[in-house]
Amino acid sequence: MNKVPNRQVICDTLIEHGKEDRNIIVVTSDSRGSASMVSFANTLPEQFVEVGIAEQDLVGISAGLAACGKKPFAASPASFLTMRSIEQIKVDVAYSKTNVKLIGISGGVSYGALGMSHHSLQDIASVRSIPGIAIILPADRFETKKMTEALLKYNGPVYVRIGRNPVEDVYEDENYEYQIGKSVTMREGKDLTIIATGETVKPLDEEAIVKAAEDTGRIITIEEHSIFGGLGAAVSEVVVQKKPVSVRILGIPDEAAIAGSSSEIFQYYGLTAANLCKVSKEMLSK
Repeated sequence: MNKVPNRQVICDTLIEHGKEDRNIIVVTSDSRGSASMVSFANTLPEQFVEVGIAEQDLVGISAGLAACGKKPFAASPASFLTMRSIEQIKVDVAYSKTNVKLIGISGGVSYGALGMSHHSLQDIASVRSIPGIAIILPADRFETKKMTEALLKYNGPVYVRIGRNPVEDVYEDENYEYQIGKSVTMREGKDLTIIATGETVKPLDEEAIVKAAEDTGRIITIEEHSIFGGLGAAVSEVVVQKKPVSVRILGIPDEAAIAGSSSEIFQYYGLTAANLCKVSKEMLSK
């Protein structure tokens, strides 16, 4: 089992490149610890900005830095970054086209026991509706590194959502092609298609989704997010307009998610391999 969380990979990659590029700046809202950015702050203190518990200022200051030619990475808990700062994200970042990378840490139900105030299950829906900003959820540590390196070359607003704990490896290594806006096919098949994150949720790889609908005729999406407005909704919007097929969306229903550990919450709402198999068999039997 991998023991390196994605947030640590982002920090290590930014340190590696920040030593050569002084325009790389990390901005946090009293979140350097939870964002695993302590080593960045210690290694490159002149490229680190701490604004305190002030998420709206975090976004506004980052936008200002970007307007001055810097490359800010603003890291804050996803639940607060996307709820408290949504106007700043819309106006200062997306509408203003500033080169800000917003890193929503501890997304989904990472803060499981703390309940709805800390769950981040509406962030994708909120940010996805804003024009001019990309959304990426990396799958594992290997994709997180490739994503971070791609973000350093990508000129434009991006919202990245990562979890708190280490996750199992999806890829064996970094030896695969990664491109923002393009999906990765993990396994070919003809019976049904399972679409999950990580991948770029916006811009969505519509071509791959239409091809999957044509090839298999059935699609299941699964995500650590509300069933409204997230990956499942984005996929459905493409399918219903371009190649209508049966779609099942697995996620958190229209309720305040229960409190508990991440694994307990996944089990409760059927975000498990066992339930994915069950739903797949149900679709195939029809």
